[in-house]
Amino acid sequence: MILDRLKRPMADLRISVTDRCNYRCSYCMPSARYEWIDRSEILTYEEIVRLAAIFADLGVQKIRITGGEPLLRRDLPVLVARLAGLEKIAGLSLTTNGSLLGESAPALAEAGLDRVNVSLDTLNAEKFKRITRRDDLNKVLEGLSRAREHGLRPVKINTVVERGLNDDEIIPMVEFARRNGFPIRFIEYMDVGNANDWRMEKIVPKQEILERLGAACRLEEIGRNDGSAPSVEYKDADGGVELGIIASITEPFCRGCTRMRLTADGKLVTCLFSERGYDIKGLLRSGANDGDLRSLITETWSRRKDRYSEERFEALRSTSGYQTQVRRKIEMIRLGG
Repeated sequence: MILDRLKRPMADLRISVTDRCNYRCSYCMPSARYEWIDRSEILTYEEIVRLAAIFADLGVQKIRITGGEPLLRRDLPVLVARLAGLEKIAGLSLTTNGSLLGESAPALAEAGLDRVNVSLDTLNAEKFKRITRRDDLNKVLEGLSRAREHGLRPVKINTVVERGLNDDEIIPMVEFARRNGFPIRFIEYMDVGNANDWRMEKIVPKQEILERLGAACRLEEIGRNDGSAPSVEYKDADGGVELGIIASITEPFCRGCTRMRLTADGKLVTCLFSERGYDIKGLLRSGANDGDLRSLITETWSRRKDRYSEERFEALRSTSGYQTQVRRKIEMIRLGG
């Protein structure tokens, strides 16, 4: 087991397979100034699997495939099957916007995908179009149903709550999840990247979300699964819905973070709010052996001391306040969720 400087083990790997996305959500996608990664710089499936196997040998137990929109990557079930075949990996999941999930779910399930998280911030068609700049709500809803029909478990909804945009839909989202048997997680609006015009005024804090949920649910706190999960889980005392809240802003959980990220262009990134990544693709393509790759991964994690959300929380409580644009972070579209 590899520990970082804060004694956190490396147990989870997030793999971004593309920075391409068919949506243009304002909290994730930068404006026209974004430069897409050249396709020649994107890791091949063979490179991803080779690195994933090394990560597994180093203690990683769970892998999540992300993007961009990962279902835009051609023949993704081929990669899923190869990752699912790694003996030491206990869980393989996918995060998607859901627009292509309906057509992809059968092949993903057959390839060995365990679970899927679908980003869905509204059930209102006009608001959905305003958020994503696409008219795809019905496709996403169909994708949720198809994923469940083909045996993916759980099919979980992720909802980013932004004040003045969709905070009036907290209860409708819970009711939708309850009717259809989907677990749901509410996420405090975060300052990932630099292009989303993040301001504290846009936050609906966890405590307020819980207060609003009190009108529809009798919630009992379960806590964090295995101690390192980003979401605090709750169960409805009436048996209606599985629910979680990710409160990176108001209740930072850096001390339990066990996640390494591998970007689509081959960078190791040790925090969702990182300013830089560490190039492993250059080493990989220079003919390095597995020992060399293993050493770079080990050194990168061993030097890790990230605690950005805790630092942000401390700054928010200080007299000087918090200036999000001071730190130039990697954009979400390139980093992966």
